[in-house]
Amino acid sequence: MPDSAGGVETLCGGGEPERSDSLRTFGEVVKAFRKRAGLTQEEFAPRVRYSLPTVASIEQGRRFPPGDFVDRAEEVLDAFGALRGAARHLSRQPGLASWFRQWARFEAEAVSLYTYECRVVPGLLQTEGYARAVSFSVPPLPAEEEMNDRIAARMARHALLATDRKPPTAFSFIVEQAVLERHTGGEEVTRELYDHLLSTVEQNWNVEFQLMPLRQPVHAGLDGPMQLAEAPDNRWFGYSEGQKNGRLITDRKEISVLHQRYAKMRSQALTPEDSLGLLKRMRGAL
Repeated sequence: MPDSAGGVETLCGGGEPERSDSLRTFGEVVKAFRKRAGLTQEEFAPRVRYSLPTVASIEQGRRFPPGDFVDRAEEVLDAFGALRGAARHLSRQPGLASWFRQWARFEAEAVSLYTYECRVVPGLLQTEGYARAVSFSVPPLPAEEEMNDRIAARMARHALLATDRKPPTAFSFIVEQAVLERHTGGEEVTRELYDHLLSTVEQNWNVEFQLMPLRQPVHAGLDGPMQLAEAPDNRWFGYSEGQKNGRLITDRKEISVLHQRYAKMRSQALTPEDSLGLLKRMRGAL
């Protein structure tokens, strides 16, 4: 599905996630520490409380390692911080569509990140339940292992919202009200999503969230979703995406046009305060 908080991950039923070299390398490191500890996979799996197939997939570089696996493996194997250090370099690679990887690197380093979305809730704001519901809505349906990789990659990217990053990224999200009114995944998924959005917006001072109302006769975003990222050297980059593809934008004139459109949409959308109020009313109506 369109990742929409920064591009297309493979959660859209379009595009296979590539197996990254860093993922395969991490698997080899785990295997080396396991053998150093004198453990077989059969002995290691119950100690980290994961199934044998999962452990095998991680060691083969076919599965993104969940955070609790890394922590448990670090302790069981006495890896003196090596596994945690290696895992930090995986957080935005596995489970990402090939065309999104380049943008993901800009996203990870951005000091400012602007996102307009008219199809789905931006990936950086999604819950696991919502991400699964969107993925299962768009053919072809992924295999369970592939789905888990996609979800893990998306949830890992949520760390970008943290206010204790140095410097913290300034986020601006503009989302069509219609996206939230769709109730993707049903009432329970929507309820959880609304609660997550409210918590994120109210607790993260670096996140600005605006809803574009259902009725907006003049709308600067009719050409579709867009994203803008400011790099640490203050250069700006843009990103747009469609069915099974994405495009990194570096041309200064094109970036200028996107800035004009985004600025106009900020004035056309509800204010952050009114957006929060509307979101609370929508949550209360469930």
